[in-house]
Amino acid sequence: MGGTNVWDAEWEVSEEQARTLIGRQFPQLSSKQVKRLGWGWDNTVFLIGEEYVFRFPRRTFAVGAIRMEGKLLPKLEAYLTIPYPKPLFYGEASDEYPAPFLGYAHVPGDFPIGLTDERRALSAETLAKFLRRLHEFPVETALKCGVQQDHRSLTDIASRKVKMEGFLSKLVEHLSPAESGVIEAYISRLQQDRVEEVNVLLHGDLHFKNMLVNENGIVSGIIDWGDLSVGHPACDLSVAYSFLPPYARGVFFETYGGADEDTKLLARLMAVYIPMLIFMQAVDDGNEAIAAEAKSNIMRALSD
Repeated sequence: MGGTNVWDAEWEVSEEQARTLIGRQFPQLSSKQVKRLGWGWDNTVFLIGEEYVFRFPRRTFAVGAIRMEGKLLPKLEAYLTIPYPKPLFYGEASDEYPAPFLGYAHVPGDFPIGLTDERRALSAETLAKFLRRLHEFPVETALKCGVQQDHRSLTDIASRKVKMEGFLSKLVEHLSPAESGVIEAYISRLQQDRVEEVNVLLHGDLHFKNMLVNENGIVSGIIDWGDLSVGHPACDLSVAYSFLPPYARGVFFETYGGADEDTKLLARLMAVYIPMLIFMQAVDDGNEAIAAEAKSNIMRALSD
C-alpha cells in the first residue's frame, strides 16, 4: 500500500479484522463490542467493550515500539502517579496479521481542549509530581527494555530553529499578523545552538492529544506511550509552557524539583515546536478544533 505521506499506513486493520484477531487469541473478549477509536501515524486503536483498548501497528517501524511498551510499561507502575494504559493482553503475529499487538486497560477522560487558565492551573502540582517520578525511573532498566536514547537530538536547538522557520511559513496564512509576529520574534531570538545533554526516561510525546482530564478539567490520564525514550527532561517539561498558564509555572517547577535556565529554554522551545507540528497536521486534516487548540498552546507557551 505504498503512499507518499509519512503518516500513510503499510497495512490497515478494520473493525471486523480486529474482532477476529482479538477473539481468536483472547476468547474471553469475543462477546465484547469492538469500536475503532482512531489512528495515529503508527497505530490503529480500538475500544473493546468499555474496559480495554487495543493498539495495532500500521507500519513495520511501530512494531518495535509495541514490543518495548509491553516490556517497560508494567515496570512503570510503581513510579507513575497519574493513570496510564497498562498492557494486559499480548497479541502475537500470525498468518493473518504480520505484527504483535497490545491490549491495555482503558483510561477514561476527555482531551483538554478549550480549558480555561483557572482549570489548567489546577493540574500544576499533579503534572509536576508525575514527571518528577517518571524522570526518576532508572535509565539502565529502560535501555535494557529496548528504549531508544535521544534518537531525536533534542538538545540540538539550531536545527530545530531552522525547522520552525519552515513550519511558520506553512502556518502563516492560518495566523493573525500579531500571532505570526510573536512566533517570528521568538524564533529569531533563539541564539543558543544547543544545551548540555541530560538523560532521563521520557514519555516523549506529552501534549494535549495524549493527555486526558476529568470533569473538573484536572489531568486524569496520560496515554500513548509509543515515544518512550531516554533524553532531555525538557521534552516532557514542555507542558509547563504549552499546557499551564504563566502564573502556574512557578509551583510546577518547585514541585518538580527545579530546572536550570537551559532546561527551561528547551522546554519552552518544545512547547512551541510540538504544537506547530500538530497544527500543521490538523490543517491538513481540516480539523479546526485541533488546529485552534494547537494555536492556543503555542501562544500560551510564548506568554509570560
